[in-house]
Amino acid sequence: MLASASATEEKVKERSVSVVLLAGGKGKRMGANMPKQYLPLFGQPIALYSFHTFSTMLQVREIVVVCDPSYQDVFQDAKPDHHQVQLKFALPGKERQDSVYSGLQAIDSNSELVCIHDSARPLVLSADVEKVLKDGLLNGAAVLGVPVKATIKEANNESFVVRTLDRKRLWEMQTPQVIKPKLLRKGFELVNREGLEVTDDVSIIEHLKHPVYITEGSYTNIKVTTPDDMILAERILNINSGDTA
Repeated sequence: MLASASATEEKVKERSVSVVLLAGGKGKRMGANMPKQYLPLFGQPIALYSFHTFSTMLQVREIVVVCDPSYQDVFQDAKPDHHQVQLKFALPGKERQDSVYSGLQAIDSNSELVCIHDSARPLVLSADVEKVLKDGLLNGAAVLGVPVKATIKEANNESFVVRTLDRKRLWEMQTPQVIKPKLLRKGFELVNREGLEVTDDVSIIEHLKHPVYITEGSYTNIKVTTPDDMILAERILNINSGDTA
């Protein structure tokens, strides 16, 4: 029966996870002179926050950074020599799904899970990553998400309300999204064969009619897309540093 791994003895093995870190986006909405994931957040490129989170996790075998070659040194310079996590690179594609596919081709054949994360989400918690990894191992596919707080209405082309959606059944998707490699490859075969476009990774699995489990994450796992998001990320980091001081 598909369920949360929190109620089982299912355990993700050490060095069994390949992380695909997506860092090839242009970030046009930020209006900066470089992709948003490389903008400094308290003096450190945004992309390095989650990079460091994954690099210190025992479950992680390797991190495949999907980025423009001109930014590879950002990650090479940041990786401590004593870490056992291997660092690889892959080229970004035209669309997100193309970049994920590129990263998938580079992962170790012995990895049991592929963990796909947007580098523009710097504040993901290692505890949440551990939860979604366990749920991905148990169910084949899992994604971090949070219950929607706002009232959501569906509108027609003329901007008139069609209906109000039941928010108790609505979730906002985040990353990481965790999928077993064999299942993801099978999903890509279908997507590529039928020319389908998807906006997130587990949508590929949904096309296979395979269940995807939602692991409840944290509202602080925001995606930094606009200048306002930068301000919010700084505030969250300030609060967290105050808690640990």
